[in-house]
Amino acid sequence: MVERESREGAMEDVDVVTREVLTASRLLVAVSARSLSAVEDRVTLPQFRMLVVLSTRGVTKLVALADLLRVAPSTAMRMVDRLIATGLADRQVNPDNRRETLLRLTPEGRRTVEEVTARRRTEIAAIVERLRPEQRMALIDALAAFNEAGAEPPAPDAGAVPSPLGWE
Repeated sequence: MVERESREGAMEDVDVVTREVLTASRLLVAVSARSLSAVEDRVTLPQFRMLVVLSTRGVTKLVALADLLRVAPSTAMRMVDRLIATGLADRQVNPDNRRETLLRLTPEGRRTVEEVTARRRTEIAAIVERLRPEQRMALIDALAAFNEAGAEPPAPDAGAVPSPLGWE
């Protein structure tokens, strides 16, 4: 009987934690969307993810970029075409293999990634500042454990290169 109650309590805990994580994810998605608002006329969220990957990896082959974003190469090419049209990315033929296309950020693309990431970081910091110091420490411990359980590498510190998927 005690074992059954213990399992039921553990399942209830999982449900409560899941609900809170879903609520937090909604908040973080809203923060991400707001951070893109200044550039939304030029960049969609999937395109921003592409910019972040290019920012992180530097010059990248189209096939590798598609693989990292988990999209088809044809989809990646359409996204790249739009980013090139807005002046955020550039394409060149690989001098070592003329059948390959190499992609990179333009200086404007790099500035866009930096500005959006800075806005996101500022808004998250403002939320965290509203917590009491002991709540911040508990949040650090809880999120570190959550990220480890999900095998998510740590986000970079301020001023560092953004995470490859752009969800910093």
